[in-house]
Amino acid sequence: MFSNGQIIFGVLFFAVFAIVIAFTYKKDFKLHKRFYSGSIWILVAFISFILFISAIKFFFK
Repeated sequence: MFSNGQIIFGVLFFAVFAIVIAFTYKKDFKLHKRFYSGSIWILVAFISFILFISAIKFFFK
């Protein structure tokens, strides 16, 4: 399905991408704490809404 070169490229790309993302997040951590302190509640509300929609679909099927 994939050649050895494609697999090696994919693994290396993923590793470098993950390292760059981690470095960038670590660098901006103070800014994230300052400006996005309440954003976890947006995530909780979004997940709750999706679960609510799924429950409605399940019960009224």
